[in-house]
Amino acid sequence: MPRKKRIFEKLPEPIIEPQSENFWEAWQTFNPGVLFCDGKIHFLYRAIGYDGISRFGYAFSYDGFEIEERLQEPVYEHKTHFREFSFYSYFSGGCLGGAEDPRITLIEDTIYVLYVGFDNYLPQLYITSIKKDDFLSYNWNFTKAINISPPNIIVKSGVLFPEKIKGRYLIFYRIFPDIWGDFVDDLEFKEKKYLQGEIFIKIRENSWDSRKIGAGAPPIKTRYGWLLIYYGVNDKDPGKYHIGAMILDLEDPRKVIVRSEPLISPSEWYELNGHKPGICYPTGAVVKDGKILIYYGAADSYVAVAWASFDYFLEELIRGKKAYFEKKLVGKKSKTRK
Repeated sequence: MPRKKRIFEKLPEPIIEPQSENFWEAWQTFNPGVLFCDGKIHFLYRAIGYDGISRFGYAFSYDGFEIEERLQEPVYEHKTHFREFSFYSYFSGGCLGGAEDPRITLIEDTIYVLYVGFDNYLPQLYITSIKKDDFLSYNWNFTKAINISPPNIIVKSGVLFPEKIKGRYLIFYRIFPDIWGDFVDDLEFKEKKYLQGEIFIKIRENSWDSRKIGAGAPPIKTRYGWLLIYYGVNDKDPGKYHIGAMILDLEDPRKVIVRSEPLISPSEWYELNGHKPGICYPTGAVVKDGKILIYYGAADSYVAVAWASFDYFLEELIRGKKAYFEKKLVGKKSKTRK
């Protein structure tokens, strides 16, 4: 009897969409940082509105699919000095500046957020933090953000590992076209003024990830190694972003144990219609109730989710098998909070 193939599922609708009544999120809502904590899945999602500035909004879900609460004001803003369209604006989701693409990691009682700050010049990587109790209480006391990028270099797709490796923190980031990594002694960058790492994982020629790759969600520790959800772009089809996965060695994440074929590719209406049609860009993943839920920006316009059985997914990934998706016809409306 043939073995059943692993099936990832997608909803027929995005879980977060723009709200025209809110000036700051009227155009686009996408690329969410995600945290499973206190029985809830928390979202810091990127939003662009009528003034063209990119900010972070907040929402949460109990089950991971239905938004239970969504705040009507932004919770984080990166101060900008210039608000004019530039060469980089299109590639920064169409914004004139602000905070982009948050990734969230909880370590002990502190939530760290790595994001791209764009001030109409070079997009660069920043780090800020907030105490868990403040975050859960909606006291948005984020620390002053630190630019940790090398000078005059575009740096994106930063993720912080959720625990130290051999006594040091590890940050992945993208300097085109590869994934770089740097071990740091502290997250206040007292010893280093900026990231000074090296290439950890390279693009692959003649593959779906031959043009560029980047870390998506902060890695998840598994019995096989670190699970890294990542995105890739093919030289032959540079307009599309696909989502794949890797297993990395627990002690030395430079070592790739297995690397998948695309797991999520643009196929739904919300992935094919928007500011950038054909984009599936992962920024968060959680394991809940035996499922892995991957959250991503769709077409630089919506927040979407895809999910699968976590254990079966890992087994198939370790075997190097290709995963497939099918729709799950579930649609739910969000509740909002004024």
